[in-house]
Amino acid sequence: MNMLGKKADTFAHGVREHVRLGTKISETVKGKLSLGARILQVGGLEKIFKQLFSFREGEKLLKACQCYLSTSAGPIAGLLFISSEKVAFCSERSIKVPCANGEYLRVHYKVVVPLEKIKGVNQSENMKKPSQKYMEIVTVDGFDIWFMGFLNYHKAFKCLQQTISQRLDDVDTF
Repeated sequence: MNMLGKKADTFAHGVREHVRLGTKISETVKGKLSLGARILQVGGLEKIFKQLFSFREGEKLLKACQCYLSTSAGPIAGLLFISSEKVAFCSERSIKVPCANGEYLRVHYKVVVPLEKIKGVNQSENMKKPSQKYMEIVTVDGFDIWFMGFLNYHKAFKCLQQTISQRLDDVDTF
């Protein structure tokens, strides 16, 4: 029973940190409900992944998790997808992008990194608030992409770490 209590406490911490990163709690909850409805409407996370990103034959979606992408404009809520071929992120809500004609276009913020372009993944935490955990993906061309606010940080990090090391093992065998 003690293990169950610890898991529940860890999950509750994850939810609290995830919601805290949003601008307003009401907006964050509304976004989560909207995302849940969209997932049900489309028919699951794998179908959403296939709709949003190009999908190769034999590619498998290994994990999808809610988190935030860290940007210079602030955190962006969305879904992080880990597949056998890539790591991809798509924002929950669309953002406004200015067009040449002066109008605005609404698009989802997307990031896609093929596994062969990932040099490594690092974990970090806020020194003052150790419950705030961060994940950094470092690419071979020197970019770093930061994610935070995971509902279950450890599962996401472990899956990403295993996927990258498996990909490196596959490359070494050729």
